[in-house]
Amino acid sequence: MGWFSNDSDEAQSYDQVVNAPHKAELSHELIAAAASYEAAKAYEKHCEQNGKPQSHEEAKELLAGITGGFVDRIVETKGLDFVDREKAKHQARQRAEGALSNAGEY
Repeated sequence: MGWFSNDSDEAQSYDQVVNAPHKAELSHELIAAAASYEAAKAYEKHCEQNGKPQSHEEAKELLAGITGGFVDRIVETKGLDFVDREKAKHQARQRAEGALSNAGEY
C-alpha cells in the first residue's frame, strides 16, 4: 500500500481500534488514525477496480465517505459519544486528504 505502511502509526491504530472490546476507551485521535488507514486501503482498492477519480475533489469526496463510514461503525460498536465521533471524522478526513495530497494521487 502506498500511503501508510503496515507498521505506520495509522496501521497500528487501526489494529487497536478494530480489536478493542465494546465500550472501549478510544480517543478520537486514535479512531481518526485508524479511519485514515482504512480509507487509504479502500481508496486504493477503488482505484484498482474503477480507475482514479476524475478530479482531486472527487477523490476527497470518496475519502470523506469512507472515513465517515468507518468512524460511524466504530462509534456504534464501541459505544462512543457524538463529540468524539465528530472530532474523529474531521481529523480522519484531514489525515486521509493529507496523505492523498502527499502521494500526488487522484
